[in-house]
Amino acid sequence: MIKGQRRKLTGSYKGQVAVAALKERETLAELSKRFSVHPTVISKWKQELIERSGEIFETKGSKKDNTPDIEKLYAKIGQLEMECDYLKKISKMTGV
Repeated sequence: MIKGQRRKLTGSYKGQVAVAALKERETLAELSKRFSVHPTVISKWKQELIERSGEIFETKGSKKDNTPDIEKLYAKIGQLEMECDYLKKISKMTGV
């Protein structure tokens, strides 16, 4: 990393650090050394996690839509059936 350039930390990384701080199994200095983050920043993330933890259970949030796109699946089935038929035809012609 170039000196003077800021690191871009992901939310999951920040959450991991904040949870480790909440557990209080290590001091802020130890956490700071382990995660390479300033103790003040760890304290801020910990406090933000405490303050906003209620939001997780209050809002439904955006759940991932796990329903597949039926039209795309039918199109893929059609394509695979055509390819299968073509390969059967070719294999009969070549005697394989």
